[in-house]
Parts: sequence; structure tokens; C-alpha cells
Amino acid sequence: MATGAFVLAGGVVKLGTQTGLVYWLARLRAQKRTHLLGACLRIGLTPVAVAATALAVVLWFAAPAPLDTLGLFLPLAAFSDAALAATRGYRLIGPTVRLDRILRPAMQLTAVAALAIGGVRSPMAYAVAWAAPYLPVALLAAYALRQAYESGPVPLAARRPGQKTYLALRAGFWRFTGPRAVASVAQLALQRVDVLLVAGLGGLAAAATYAVASRFVVLGQFANQGITQSVQPRLAEALATGDRRTANALYQTATGWLVLLTWPLHLTVNTYAPLYLGLFGDHYRHAGPIVVVLASAMLVATGCGMVDVVLSMAGRTRWNLANVLAALAAMVLVDLALIPRYGALGAAIGLAVAVLLNNIVPLIQVGRAVGLHPFGPGTVAAAALAFTCFGVLPQLLVPAAGPVAAAVLCAAAYAFGAYRLRRTLALVGLRTPR
Repeated sequence: MATGAFVLAGGVVKLGTQTGLVYWLARLRAQKRTHLLGACLRIGLTPVAVAATALAVVLWFAAPAPLDTLGLFLPLAAFSDAALAATRGYRLIGPTVRLDRILRPAMQLTAVAALAIGGVRSPMAYAVAWAAPYLPVALLAAYALRQAYESGPVPLAARRPGQKTYLALRAGFWRFTGPRAVASVAQLALQRVDVLLVAGLGGLAAAATYAVASRFVVLGQFANQGITQSVQPRLAEALATGDRRTANALYQTATGWLVLLTWPLHLTVNTYAPLYLGLFGDHYRHAGPIVVVLASAMLVATGCGMVDVVLSMAGRTRWNLANVLAALAAMVLVDLALIPRYGALGAAIGLAVAVLLNNIVPLIQVGRAVGLHPFGPGTVAAAALAFTCFGVLPQLLVPAAGPVAAAVLCAAAYAFGAYRLRRTLALVGLRTPR
């Protein structure tokens, strides 16, 4: 509970700067306005530090234990995430992978495991062990950002821009980032409100069933996040210079990769829904329709690619905010209408409606306003390969070979097909087109 509140608080105090810093640093670099990079960093990082520190003070005096102690680490967590986002604005994905994907989780797991092995039972000790790694990660993130900045054409000692230029940059930064700050909170609500509504309207048993049946969705989100962080700065640079051809190639390549990684998961849980649910207990097998609804929606969503990111990198963060709020409102309305009658299935339908709205609407917007679409050769090839290997083949192989052998054969066919199509899928060297 405390760590969940900590993560939620961190999402709020970052003020949308994870997107804003990537967008503006990449844009300034692409437009050869590198003398403004230092000012942009100050504009983005200072409010995060102030907001996180202020909320940490409030939590220390007002929150119950152990959240009050966790609040002390909030400025470190918020700053490390913002600083790593800034390094991605320099096209550096390495610091994010090393510090946020490997080092911090490894340190957290090691510290918590050490307490468990030692027989420690104090919730406070576990909370501190989980949060303490943010200190070295924040220091290393600051160092990585400083190295990125100093390696550029403008040294730290360079003079600051004039007051008029600085004010114009600050206004532009927060015009772009402000809507993202609100949208990030709305996106957090999209991920959590449905579970609360199921518990309140359908009961704890329905909430447990819904939580189990929807767990696979999180795995797909990991793949989306990784691809997005890699492609986002290049996309911002291309759009900043009006290079629509490169931007479209990036969007289509990233979508092909996303389909290649996620469609096997969504198609598999769709095909083997009872088997997947049985991993959590036989009493969950009846939730197959929930899995089918969510998996079908995620197939459409991933087929649209990182369309919300494309919309933001094109400068339409207000459109992005409107889309997220509309999706949230639609989900709540559908949940209120369907959960009392259909329970967890009603919540799944509500989430599916929100997911479809939050992808199809921006897909239309990106196509009309920016002239981009995700349906390139790589996307088509990945979708056809995934559907054949994990949609069609299981229907033919499972009756003859059983589910386990069929899964192995399908995975082998998929790997072989991906290798044969590696050039179409832009897998050669795993480099995004420039």
C-alpha cells in the first residue's frame, strides 16, 4: 500500500517532465539551438525538485508510517526519473537501461531478500530497503546527465540566454509539458480506477478475478515502454525539422517491433485462456471471456503503435490530454453501467473501450494532422507472422500434439519466420532508421 502511494506521488510530482525534457532537448538539438539546453534543463528539473521536496515535507508530517519515511526518498525518485528522461533527450538510452531497468530493481530485490532471509518483520525496514536504492541511482543519473551535457557543443560555463529568450523558452516548455502533467495523472487513474470500481460495485471476489485475468496486460506495457524510450528522441528530432519521411519510418518500424513482441502474448492468452488462468488456481478458469475481451483490445492497441507518443512529439499534448480524459470518462461510465450486472467482465469491457478510444482517436489525429501512420511493411509482416504462428497454428497443432508441444512448435516457427523477415522487420542490427 505504502509503495503504491509512493509511486503515485512520484508520478504527480514529475509534472509531465519525462515527456517534456525528451521533446525539448531533442528539438533544441535538432534545430541547432544548443545554447538553450542548459536553460531547458533548469526549467524542467527545478520545479520537479521543488514539488517533490514540498510533498515529501507534507508526507513526513501528515502521512502514516511507513509512507512518512518513504516520502523522504520522493525527491530522489522524482529527480532520477527526470534526469534519466533528460539523458534520453540526448539519444542516450544506456543510462535508463543500466540504472532504472537493472541497477535499481536489483538493489531493491537484494535488500528486501536480505531482510527476509534475516527474519526481519518490520514494515518500516522493508519500505526503507525498497526506497534506499533511489539515492545511488539519483546520483548516477545526475552524473550521466552532466556527462551528456558537457559532451555537447556548449560547456557549462557558457553564458545564459537573455531574459526574453529564457521566458519564451519557459512558456513554450510548460505549454507543452503542462497537459502531459495532467494526462500522466489521468493515465494512472486509467490503470487503477477500474479495480476499485470492481471491488466497490462487484465485490472483492470479482476484483480478485479481474486482477488475475488482466495481469498479462502489464507485460505488454513493458515492451511498449522500452521501444518508446528508444525511439522517442529520434522521433522528436525528425518532427522538429519537418522530416516527415524519417518520422514515418520510425513510427512504422517501432510499431512493427511492438507487434512482434506483444502479439504472441496476446494471441497466446486468447487461445489458451483457461490454461493461463489455471496457473493462478482452478477457480479462475471461468474468467476466460475477460481475457478474450482484453487481449482483443490490446491487439488493436499495439497495432496502432505508440500513437500517443507520436501525437505528443508532434506538439499536440493538449490533444493527448483530451484523449486520455475522454477514455477515462468512457471507462468509468461503462463500468458503472456494466459492473453491477456482469461483474469483472463489465470492467474488462470498460477497459477495452478506454483502450480502443485512447488509440484509435489519436491514430486518426496523427494521420490527419501530421500525415503519419503505423502500417508499414514491418508492421504488416509482424502482424501476419504473429497471427499465423500464434493464432492459426495452435488451432491445428493443439488437437494433435497437445498444448505444450504446440506452443514449442509455434515459438520455433515464429523465431524462424522473424529471422527470415529480419530485413523487412528492421531487425538487422536493431537500429532505427535515421
